[in-house]
Amino acid sequence: VQVVESGGGLVQPGGSLRLSCAASGSTFVVNSMGWYRQAPGKQRELVATIFSGGRTNNADSVKGRFSNSRDNAKNTVNLYLQMSSLNPANTAVYYCSVDSGESIYWGQGTHITASS
Repeated sequence: VQVVESGGGLVQPGGSLRLSCAASGSTFVVNSMGWYRQAPGKQRELVATIFSGGRTNNADSVKGRFSNSRDNAKNTVNLYLQMSSLNPANTAVYYCSVDSGESIYWGQGTHITASS
């Protein structure tokens, strides 16, 4: 399974950004997909998760500002993270993960910097 994130970059405080993640492979099951982030000098933390039935779970720090969604295409599952009211505390490398129930696959990460 290949996992590729895109959409990171520089954004001014208060701005919005949308991340995308494409998970592809010949045959794989997706139990859940999630977004994690790792800020400089800190541990990786969960941002948002979406389960196979559509239920979502967001970290308290991003509730009301971030939302995730997914859609399916042939051999590909796409995950999105819509972020608003970004602030410098959101600066981090954001990673997409795919949990197949047997393995967890990670993307290489995409960097977001919220700064004026």
